[in-house]
Amino acid sequence: MKILVVGDPYMPAAVFERALVPLAAEHEFSFLQIDGGSGFQPQTPSERAIREYAGTPASVAERLSDEEALVVHGAPVTDAVLGASPKLKLVCCARGGPVNVDLAAASRLGIPVVTTPGKNAEAVADLTLALLLMLARDIPGALRFVATSGDLGGSAFEGSGFFGRDLAGQTLGLVGFGQVGTRVARRALAFGMTVLVYDPWVERARIDGPGVSASSLTNLLAWSDFVSLHARAAVENNNLFSRGQFEAMRRGAYFVNTARETLVDEDALHEALISGRLAGAALDVIRPRPGGGAHPLTALDNVIRTPHIGGATRETLARGAQMIAEEIRRFAAGQPLVHVANREALR
Repeated sequence: MKILVVGDPYMPAAVFERALVPLAAEHEFSFLQIDGGSGFQPQTPSERAIREYAGTPASVAERLSDEEALVVHGAPVTDAVLGASPKLKLVCCARGGPVNVDLAAASRLGIPVVTTPGKNAEAVADLTLALLLMLARDIPGALRFVATSGDLGGSAFEGSGFFGRDLAGQTLGLVGFGQVGTRVARRALAFGMTVLVYDPWVERARIDGPGVSASSLTNLLAWSDFVSLHARAAVENNNLFSRGQFEAMRRGAYFVNTARETLVDEDALHEALISGRLAGAALDVIRPRPGGGAHPLTALDNVIRTPHIGGATRETLARGAQMIAEEIRRFAAGQPLVHVANREALR
């Protein structure tokens, strides 16, 4: 097959190339590296149907002619891109959710779109535990003290102003028990935590085990010392955590979101933090402010904010590229594809 591979600033073409080397003898690959600074303004319905992309549809379409497969991470894949090669039979998107691909247009053309769900699960689970520790021990506060104090190491008791909490013996409430949530649970158990899980889409038998119990959301919020979000972003989950949920949490509990910003009513979270209902929060994702400017949550000393680094590891990129290579191998061999985002295209 002839295959065009498009890299971007987050996932460079070289990452794909390393994973695709074993397939080079059987397929003809060409590589395109694009940047994100295009200033592109969506005009067509297909262009408006996609988001979170880097580059322009034209930059991809102009490199397509008779390719049978297209591999992307963040490059935009619109109807114009899909129509640029009449032989196109497969689109591979190295993301859990192909938001930069017009799935409806691909389905109309009978082109399956494969993705890489769970490629970042280990990385996000690691970050979640790191954030739990940072909240429990107020590590940001200690670092601020070190940065502004000129007298350190002079007393064996200087840590007396930074008493925190052990993770051992604490209860962690997980909202969502998919690829990330299950890994967070395993890590939390290793720290001696008890885990409550709310996920109405997962059978109780797949949740219950030593130290881990399925729970209603009401019970989870009432008993958890830490609550961590790992649910999918969906219309029905918009503002899954709002004023009612924060008011139902234990006073002095901590809140962590390494999932999606749309799951949280941030005004309600801000209110819970400044009122003292919550002791702190850690957020890897946050809603952009209209017109830009600093977000009110970042001004609070009891909020830890990271710049969406959940999946930002070299291993995550390599794993995603390898998953794409495996799907290409299956497709070329006539075997069933595994992670298809638009199953209707296979009918």
